[in-house]
Amino acid sequence: GGSIHLVCDEGLNMLKQEVHFRATGGQNGMGKARHGESGGDVTVRVPPGTVVRQDEDDALVGEVLRHGDSMRVARGGRGGRGNAAFKTARDTTPRLAEQGEPGGQRWLKLELKLLADVGLVGVPNAGKSSLLAAATNAKPKIAPYAFTTVTPNLGVWRSAADTEASLVLADIPGLLEGAHEGKGLGRAFLRHIERCRLLLHVVDGTRPDPLGDFEAVNTELRLFSPRLANKPQVIVLNKLDVPAVAEAAPQLLERLAAAAGHKR
Repeated sequence: GGSIHLVCDEGLNMLKQEVHFRATGGQNGMGKARHGESGGDVTVRVPPGTVVRQDEDDALVGEVLRHGDSMRVARGGRGGRGNAAFKTARDTTPRLAEQGEPGGQRWLKLELKLLADVGLVGVPNAGKSSLLAAATNAKPKIAPYAFTTVTPNLGVWRSAADTEASLVLADIPGLLEGAHEGKGLGRAFLRHIERCRLLLHVVDGTRPDPLGDFEAVNTELRLFSPRLANKPQVIVLNKLDVPAVAEAAPQLLERLAAAAGHKR
């Protein structure tokens, strides 16, 4: 029987919504010592950073990280031997054959953790997608309402001075208070930040309490995973083109630096 393989495809950034994948079974043997045709394997293409876990106990099966990586997640059954395999000089027509073995069946959970150098975090409508579009060739959806971004977007920043220098930026959907418990787009996207080396915290200067937003997002990161709270952050005060934000910027930046414990 055929097996089922997960294959990493760098052209994908989302998991498929399909649930069941089934490889084909092998054919029975035929007369005149002919073998039956083997079953065909099934290849399921997944994006880089896909984590595979057992459904029943959440045990880690493995992950695919680089383009072309392949992982067999369900083994096809072994074919049985026909009577020709048991033929001897004394018994030229044995009435003996071997049953094949059934293939593997299992329920798995696939999680996507994006591979990026920099993760853009902040409250909804802070301007993360606009920053991604300005810094890279990515074209995320941009609109003046909350949760415009409902799936993570990736873009590549390239240095004008050094053609070899580049960074992969990930625009993560906006975080709300209670995100670690699933509120808003919650846990489904917090895990994407775990692989980022650096967090770019975008603060919306037009919000009623930008400092409160900054602290609330950091609290959600810490409650989801203490490792996230320890990742290096760079703070970006956004929407300085608004006169009121530009006027309040020096004082607000001082307060943000005090809350963060650094001036990055």
